[in-house]
Amino acid sequence: MFWAANKIVSLSVVFFGSFLYSTATLAQYQLSGTVQSRQDSSAVKSCIIYLNNGNRTAQTDSLGQFTFSNLPNGTYVLNTSSPDFKAATQTVKLTERNQFVRIYLASRLETLNEVTVTDKQSDFGFTRMRGVEGMGIYEGKKSEVIIPEQLVANLSTNNARQIYARVAGLNIWENEGAGLQLSIGGRGLDPNRSSNFNVRQNGYDISADALGYPESYYTPPIEAVGRIQIVRGAASLQYGTQFGGLLNFVMRKPIADRKFELVARQTVGSFGFYNAFTSASGTVGKLSYYTFFQYKKGDGWRPNSHFTNYTAFADIDYRFSENTSVGFDITQMSYLAQQPGGLTDAMFREDPRQSNRERNWFKVNWTMPALHFDHKFNANNEVNVRVFGLYAYRYSLGFRPNRVASVDDNSERDLIKGDFQNYGAEARYLKRYQLAKQQAVLLVGTRYYHGYNHSIQGLGSTGKDANFSFTDTDQGIASDYQFPNRNVSLFAENILYVGEKLSITPGVRFEYIHTTADGFYGTVTRDLAGNIIDATRTNEIRTNGRQFLLGGLGISYKPTTQLDIYGNISQNYRSITFSDMRIANPSSVIDPNLQDEKGYSIDLGIRSTQTTLYNFDVSAFYLNYNNRIGEVQFYDANDRVLRRRGNIGQAVIMGLESYAEGDFLRLANPSNTNLSGVLFANVALIHSTYKASEIAGVVGNQVEFVPNVNLKSGVRVGYKNLKASFQYTYLSDQFSDATNSREGGVSAVIGLIPAYSIMDASLSYQFSRFRLEGSLNNLANRAYFTRRATGYPGPGILPSDGRGLYVTLQVKI
Repeated sequence: MFWAANKIVSLSVVFFGSFLYSTATLAQYQLSGTVQSRQDSSAVKSCIIYLNNGNRTAQTDSLGQFTFSNLPNGTYVLNTSSPDFKAATQTVKLTERNQFVRIYLASRLETLNEVTVTDKQSDFGFTRMRGVEGMGIYEGKKSEVIIPEQLVANLSTNNARQIYARVAGLNIWENEGAGLQLSIGGRGLDPNRSSNFNVRQNGYDISADALGYPESYYTPPIEAVGRIQIVRGAASLQYGTQFGGLLNFVMRKPIADRKFELVARQTVGSFGFYNAFTSASGTVGKLSYYTFFQYKKGDGWRPNSHFTNYTAFADIDYRFSENTSVGFDITQMSYLAQQPGGLTDAMFREDPRQSNRERNWFKVNWTMPALHFDHKFNANNEVNVRVFGLYAYRYSLGFRPNRVASVDDNSERDLIKGDFQNYGAEARYLKRYQLAKQQAVLLVGTRYYHGYNHSIQGLGSTGKDANFSFTDTDQGIASDYQFPNRNVSLFAENILYVGEKLSITPGVRFEYIHTTADGFYGTVTRDLAGNIIDATRTNEIRTNGRQFLLGGLGISYKPTTQLDIYGNISQNYRSITFSDMRIANPSSVIDPNLQDEKGYSIDLGIRSTQTTLYNFDVSAFYLNYNNRIGEVQFYDANDRVLRRRGNIGQAVIMGLESYAEGDFLRLANPSNTNLSGVLFANVALIHSTYKASEIAGVVGNQVEFVPNVNLKSGVRVGYKNLKASFQYTYLSDQFSDATNSREGGVSAVIGLIPAYSIMDASLSYQFSRFRLEGSLNNLANRAYFTRRATGYPGPGILPSDGRGLYVTLQVKI
């Protein structure tokens, strides 16, 4: 018995010693702190603190305090997110004891010099989405965020070449210098009105019809935009099925610590350009507001290019409590633009500024109301609901024969009217939870969309004015269609963290789409005197209902706090649009067996986390595009050259997209915060080919809208409040159709888009409440073009603007 008792005591001592040892080696510590305003040291409430890019999160209480418990020894990165303050990043090291930190945030009202102390994103005007941000999941996805206010660029004209210069691989159409419409593509996607992106403003759709007619005739004034968020093809699971991904314009937020602030910007420039932009913002108690009005006009670089544009916006938000808020915003935009028409290759070589069309006009009116509701149950559960609508029209009028060089005979013009009445609702629920002692984040959502488009095409007046009335409502109507569209979708994504460095994000999306074309098309035959000798009308009803499931997977591995190795694969889908179902154009026909486009995209890359000294993102991508829709030329029974729109075949596009920038002056002299010199390079090397096609002569061809080399590079230097930038852009040759035609012929609709290089320079100086900006676009006055239009505002080559000078004066009160 005595031996047994000693044995028990000995075992107890060993067990207790082992317990003490294991407890010491597995010691857990606490990281806590407060978040305060840099301006007056007041507590910042309801600020989200992200630990290591979102692995764990905490929310500050009414005293600005937060706590992370059960943390092992190591280095941790804290990132803040607050609607009223600029983001900040702080690194903390835990070594055998608890740590307390104090984080100071700069108000969004503060100047850039103050921002650079606390906001690591502010030095470049370019950053990327966090793993979890707002009501979205972006872990493992290729994303970019542009901060326009911090760019030294021509914002008054929405100069896309400068604004999107740091986004790798974008192909930008530049056929009007006013910035009325944004046309960007990438990875072989048609740039036409950004129709291959899911384009949103403050998280809701702004295109004519998200699936049936996804063209964006409205582009927000960049002077009013706080951030531009771009998420590549992997955004298909959360935001819609498009191959391009998400393009979201986040408008400026109301000033949080003033009742009233006024910003007025006046811009004058070449070719009769004038822009007046005025905004007002403030917060009164629980109510905050932001509103602006813009008036813009110009004569254009070419004759017959005059335009006038009006845009108004108002955003009103009411915060019931720290956790609940509701907001309403409304946008009203209208513009009238004269369109100079397209040119043949010979006409462009002779004089790219010429125009032989003075009766072509385009009119757009866009009204978008939206309501949003946000509620945080606690730091781990939140919900967002958006209800939105679109009431709009686009009218196009003009003389547009297939033979571009034809002299206008002053006959009836072709008139197309499109009216849109859409509404939708989207709800999202975000939950942070523990799974196997690891943080996990779940996002689920649903969406309902009701679209309605009424399209009429017929004969317009014989005059030169912008008269959008049909001359003959009976025989003169070539087609009259209604296009109702219904869409219901459900989606879910979940971040699963495996340790502190690895995360896996599976996702799925269910879609139900039902589109209808209901109307008639007619054919009118006239004699040489213009008299009607025959008229036929064909009624038509086409319906297409389908449902499908998309899946995707994202992976992110962070070997250090400065690096992120990421990859994803996501399925994509693009439905047949209204124009694919029916078009009235004497030189175009539609394949009656046209099918939806399907495929998938893959990204694999490595990127840096945000620093004030350098930033890079290098990635490879692979895009498989089945049933790609495009146009090819063919000869009919009468040997007429026509264009057939249909499924070309399987396109495979792959390449390397790289972006890097660094502040070389601060790297050389980090103690001098007044001086900066940022050098950036953005290079995309892309290979594309048609792998399969039933059309003769297409297999092996290069995919249209894919330059093999897409380069944008530049430098920005600054001393205190004086900043200057220079940018160089180069794109190699690209084709405009699947047959890789090089000559445009009489219509110039297809053919080679030759390589071009452009240089731009901009200057900005801030003094007191004033800012002076200047921009000189296309320094070398290069004659070039980026687009061959198939319809409006062509057909034919649409030359880009020559050298232009713009000067802006801003005052803030």
